[in-house]
Amino acid sequence: HHKESPLLPRSFAVKDEIFCLFEGALDNLGSLRQQYGLAKSANEVILVIEAYKALRDRAPYPPNHVVGHLSGNFAFVVFDKSTSTLFVASDQYGKVPLYWGITADGYVAFANDADLLKGACGKSLASFPQGCFFSTAVGGLRSYENPKHKITAVPAADEEIWGATFKVEGSAVFAATE
Repeated sequence: HHKESPLLPRSFAVKDEIFCLFEGALDNLGSLRQQYGLAKSANEVILVIEAYKALRDRAPYPPNHVVGHLSGNFAFVVFDKSTSTLFVASDQYGKVPLYWGITADGYVAFANDADLLKGACGKSLASFPQGCFFSTAVGGLRSYENPKHKITAVPAADEEIWGATFKVEGSAVFAATE
C-alpha cells in the first residue's frame, strides 16, 4: 500500500470462495447498497462481490448491466474459485490504472503497475481498455457501454512500450497506450 493513492484506495475481500481486489471509489455506493440489500457498512469490494454473485447466480443476467451500473473511478479483479471464473473491469474513463498481458507460459496477468508485468509479459503488455470487462465465462473482452460491438486489438505505434490499443467497432479508439 505504500504507493496507494488516498483518492483511489485499494481493498481486498474474500466471500463464498470469491476473491476480489478493488481499487478506486464508487460515486453511487449508497444506492447500490440498497439495490443489493447490503448494510451501510459494506464497502466497494463487498459490493462488487455481491454484484458478481448476482451475475453468476441469476444467469443469463448480462455482465454489462452489472458493470454499467457502477459509477466512479475504479478497476477490479474478481476470481471465483468455485467456477474458476475470472472477471475484470475498468471504469469508462480509465482513471484507475490497470494493465494486462500474456505471460510466457500463456496465462493472462493483471496489475495496477506496468513494471510488475514487464518481465513476465514482454511486448504483450498493454493498458486494460477503459469501459470494458474481461470474463472467462463470457469468453473474453467486451465493452460494457457497447456490449454488441466487437473489440479488436490494434498494434501500438511504440512497440517497445505496449503491445496494443483496443478499438470498439463503431466507436472511438480507447486510449490504451500512454
